[in-house]
Amino acid sequence: MYEPTQLRSFLAVAQTLSFTQAARRLGLRQSTVSQHVRRLEDAAGRQLFSRDTHAVELTGDGEAMLGFARRILAVHEQATAFFTGTRLGGRLRFGASEDFVLTRLPEILESFREDHPEVDLELTVELSGTLHERLAAGKLDLVLAKRRPEDTRGTLVWRDDLVWIGAERLRLDADRPVPLIVYPPPGLTRARALEVLERHGRPWRIVCTSGSLNGLVAAARAGLGVMAHSRRLIPPGLLRLPERSGLPELGKVDFVLAHGSHRGATEGAANALAAAVLAGGERLGRRDG
Repeated sequence: MYEPTQLRSFLAVAQTLSFTQAARRLGLRQSTVSQHVRRLEDAAGRQLFSRDTHAVELTGDGEAMLGFARRILAVHEQATAFFTGTRLGGRLRFGASEDFVLTRLPEILESFREDHPEVDLELTVELSGTLHERLAAGKLDLVLAKRRPEDTRGTLVWRDDLVWIGAERLRLDADRPVPLIVYPPPGLTRARALEVLERHGRPWRIVCTSGSLNGLVAAARAGLGVMAHSRRLIPPGLLRLPERSGLPELGKVDFVLAHGSHRGATEGAANALAAAVLAGGERLGRRDG
């Protein structure tokens, strides 16, 4: 029998690849999360994570457990809602960054709608910086987006490498400014790309600006330049630039769920959607199709 508390701890570790981050997300001690995972491994009779002092990785059996854990928790939550007679309703204003346009987020939202048909879900797709601004202004109830390195708000969904991507045929000239494809301000990847290039003394020029991910991808596929992007969310037709391109490393990027400060009547619906996103977090790290 697989306990829901153990499965939630397992999912949190699988999505963050960190027992420390998983404990922070769940509001538990790290030792408790480790105990939950150990007991789940005992129940399954398989090792779900390979871990050493430097890294935590899912094993093949851990990858298989992801799908089972999601389904078990989803059914558990549906049964709880049915027998407690709780029916969520009201208007929920949810914001998601452009990064998730081509991922499995629609599947998660569709399941949420089926489970909570009386919730009036209003979706806003925007730049991460804009979403955080609208959340702070009380114009959104829940946001799924990137966050700035100095920002500690929000619950970590996963952490990823930010990398340079471009068309396969693209060749950069070390003696010329780096051609950049960027979101407009306050785009977080734009800010990181410019800051890193400035710090390393690399000249740059902006060859394309678009508030649409599809616009940026079209420019990159045409070979106009390079763009900073999440490693796990690289769009089809584009590749991570090799080290020989000579571009400096961009570091990590956090994808988080952030709640508005004025929850009120939307709190139950926001919590339910947040739980659904966290339960399906690894699906957000895969491109649709």
